[in-house]
Amino acid sequence: MALSLPQNHSERLRLQEAPVIRTLSLLAAGLALTASVGLADTTPRKDRQVFNDIAESVNRYAQFTIFDDISASVRDGVVTLTGKVTMPYKRDDIEKRVAKVAGVQRVDNRVTVLPVSSFDDELRRRLARSIYGNSNFWTYAAMANPPIHIIVEHGRVTLTGVVNSNIDRMLARSLATQFGVMSVTNNLKTDAEVQAALEKSE
Repeated sequence: MALSLPQNHSERLRLQEAPVIRTLSLLAAGLALTASVGLADTTPRKDRQVFNDIAESVNRYAQFTIFDDISASVRDGVVTLTGKVTMPYKRDDIEKRVAKVAGVQRVDNRVTVLPVSSFDDELRRRLARSIYGNSNFWTYAAMANPPIHIIVEHGRVTLTGVVNSNIDRMLARSLATQFGVMSVTNNLKTDAEVQAALEKSE
């Protein structure tokens, strides 16, 4: 997924050229691309495989952008989807994609659609430029699927995804605390935290 705005926007983000170097592990990056899809500690191996396939399917959905957030849990083939997306069709498309994954018995789609707001749209654009235009995040911006997701609802911002370090996590929050935002919730995880969680679930 390229760093792009939803289809109802014609303007594209103009970011400075960044080195194409992946510093996140592929597994951690994969989790970020699907907006931190979750897995219960007691999930059997079969559900783990289903989970991985769901992550790949959502990741390949071209309309899933940095302004959307999807989480999923899998138990005995039953998938629960939560999160927020910018357009109604994304909610439906993602459910259909997940339902086609081998091993999925049923999908409980609890994803909500963010309200239409020109103020929120402008805020999304400004925050994306501020974060991904910062030299510390050029490497992230150069990824096919930038791992920091920016969720805006009624002027309130939530950051999700995976970053290299706590320093990057704090910097992203600092960059998001501007442009008249009402509040910032920082749910970013570090690469090390994601790896530890994965090891715990095995």
